[in-house]
Amino acid sequence: MARYLTVRIAGMAFVLLMVSFLTFMIMYNTPGGPFDEKEIPLSPEAKANLLAKYGLDQPFYVQWAKYVWNAVQGDFGYSYSYPNQRIIDLLWTYWKDSLLLGFASVAWSFPTGVVLGVIAALKRNTWIDRAVTVFSLVGVTLPLISLIFYGQMIFVVWLKWVPWGTGRSLTQQPFSFWILPVILFGIATVGSLARYTRAGMLEVLGQDYIRTARAKGVKWGGVIFKHAMRNMLIPLITLFGPTLSNAITGSIFVEFAFAIPGIGRFFLGSIFSRDYPMIMATTLIGAVIFTVTFLLSDIAYTLVDPRVRLGGKK
Repeated sequence: MARYLTVRIAGMAFVLLMVSFLTFMIMYNTPGGPFDEKEIPLSPEAKANLLAKYGLDQPFYVQWAKYVWNAVQGDFGYSYSYPNQRIIDLLWTYWKDSLLLGFASVAWSFPTGVVLGVIAALKRNTWIDRAVTVFSLVGVTLPLISLIFYGQMIFVVWLKWVPWGTGRSLTQQPFSFWILPVILFGIATVGSLARYTRAGMLEVLGQDYIRTARAKGVKWGGVIFKHAMRNMLIPLITLFGPTLSNAITGSIFVEFAFAIPGIGRFFLGSIFSRDYPMIMATTLIGAVIFTVTFLLSDIAYTLVDPRVRLGGKK
């Protein structure tokens, strides 16, 4: 385990280094700059002073090396759009709403997807199974932006059950406002989980030990919860990693459409304003979240199934 973790952490460090390099290179070679588009054009002298202040007049490799060295120490610098605020403070200010939205969507979508998948497997080839299958396909294949469009058109414009977004934090919004973005953000998760759970449950229910348990008189409830569910946790853990990562990093489409001041919407604004430090910090932290959650998923495999051995040893 120790050797596996050492190799994985070293690999994660390399991935993060490459992510920072590629992101920095794209921004460096993109035409224009953060101080080009201003309501009041800057004089050449003022622009040169700003470039020197933020180190943008230095060669690419110098800028990148300095940024990586500071980021390793937890210093992501100051925002170009908000010169007096540190990046880390701005990230926390906007990430809180993304976390609320993400965890609320996971809280309903994950158990719902598992339950629907189990029911579809137990009711195989019935109308219930077909209904769950159709719902799963719609949730997986229909783009999120389409769901948002139809959801807002029906529930906000026509029925007026959900209020329009006001740009305020989720903690300042009524509960009725939460319902639609939370549901839309979690529909794809429900669809994926229902499909994987149904397939895994059907495979497990066909095993000999399940038939043996039933022959001994074990009720279906005991078969499902004591035997079947435990042996189909690995595919659920596989899905939980990316699901949790997506929840933590937020959704640009949902936050922008519902005027939620989350990290996804703020990241999009940083791209438009060429706020390089904010783009770099958000990209790096997002990459850290994805790599860590996938590592935790791999470790969870060994806790659920003793037959799984990390590092290739059995």
